[in-house]
Amino acid sequence: MEFLYRDGNDFYFMNTENYEQIALPKELVETVERFLTPNLQVEVESYEGVALNVRLPKTVTLKVVETSPGMKTAAVTNTLKRAKTETGLSLQVPHFVATGDSITINTESGEYVSRAK
Repeated sequence: MEFLYRDGNDFYFMNTENYEQIALPKELVETVERFLTPNLQVEVESYEGVALNVRLPKTVTLKVVETSPGMKTAAVTNTLKRAKTETGLSLQVPHFVATGDSITINTESGEYVSRAK
């Protein structure tokens, strides 16, 4: 399935094989919504036609929309700073990450993995 968009409290997904769309309520996706971006491929687990869970890929790439400038001594001290992504996810990143950068995030831990290319 492919995540399409959010409208209010509903999240819309499309089956990429037959192009059928389904709407899932916020309660079903609230644990993963901070990683959802349009066109992200996910697995929607269901039982007898009822969606039960949304499973994300192991990592996702998100764009940093807000973070403070890096420090020149950061490479030596190996310190982290707070960053906010396009989905509203807030996490710790290395000081060389700047606003506008795309970063790879582990969806299981919610931690920074690397700067995306």
